[in-house]
Amino acid sequence: MNMHAPNKTTDITFRPATVTDIPELKELFCSTVLTVNVRDYTAEEAADWASCGNRLGHWEKLMATLHFIAACDAEGHIVGFTSIRNDGYLHSMFVHKDHQGEGIATALLQRIEAYAMEHGICDITSEVSITARPFFERRGYVVEQEQRAQANRLKLTNYIMKKQLKKI
Repeated sequence: MNMHAPNKTTDITFRPATVTDIPELKELFCSTVLTVNVRDYTAEEAADWASCGNRLGHWEKLMATLHFIAACDAEGHIVGFTSIRNDGYLHSMFVHKDHQGEGIATALLQRIEAYAMEHGICDITSEVSITARPFFERRGYVVEQEQRAQANRLKLTNYIMKKQLKKI
């Protein structure tokens, strides 16, 4: 009997996220921060960070200024998402707490990098959590600076990371 989990990314489809997805994106963001990122942040820090997703108009503003890609399971539920600004700022990369380690973040990152190259973006920068730093480092991103970034009420440690995309 094979004890390894199958590669579930074969069941995943990718599509642009829209304003109708906001409730699902918001829930995924909050639950991921509160369950996954709490490994590297205190419960108080994680709760403060998660509360940023509850600001009125926050998601609508993000949808108006960013290109979002959603990863959906076979039933159409969003299991991950990423977003990028036209200047190459990677704003978000979150995978559902129940779908960690399935290759979804890697697939999302490949798609957002391809989108960036198609739109003439040569450098991607991001503010990356302690939790996500190893993931991004394995994919060629380099820490430019450690910082204390404002979440809601608190300042949390994260890293400004950058990757220069290879021209095709």
